[in-house]
Amino acid sequence: MKIRVVSSKDEINTLDPEEKIVHLAFRPSNQDIFSLVMRCPKIKAIHIPSSYIRTISSSARMYLKMQAIELLEGDVWGHRKDINEYYEISQRVFDHIKQYKSEGMPEVDLVEKLRRETKMSPELISFLAKNVS
Repeated sequence: MKIRVVSSKDEINTLDPEEKIVHLAFRPSNQDIFSLVMRCPKIKAIHIPSSYIRTISSSARMYLKMQAIELLEGDVWGHRKDINEYYEISQRVFDHIKQYKSEGMPEVDLVEKLRRETKMSPELISFLAKNVS
């Protein structure tokens, strides 16, 4: 799975409308979030760094909730946008999720174990675990 990394509001208009998860590496305004959702109608989650997520307004949060779009806190560790505009989650992560689920591991333990292994945010891991079939 790939997460599109967006470094500025100017990039929103260049996004592929089929994007499912986007990481915003800037502090988005309500208008930026609205523009993103309009540009990418199939979006399922917006991933934002911890320092920026606290500044998201309650009206933007309510709008995302009404659109059934999850707002995830976290960062994309080790990603270099100058090399690739996508942060890729390896198949190994999905294989581990499936394995842990098949073993009956509680989600909280699954999230903690993968967090230590991957440096991915707990909210992103939980989102992936809920959306892996």
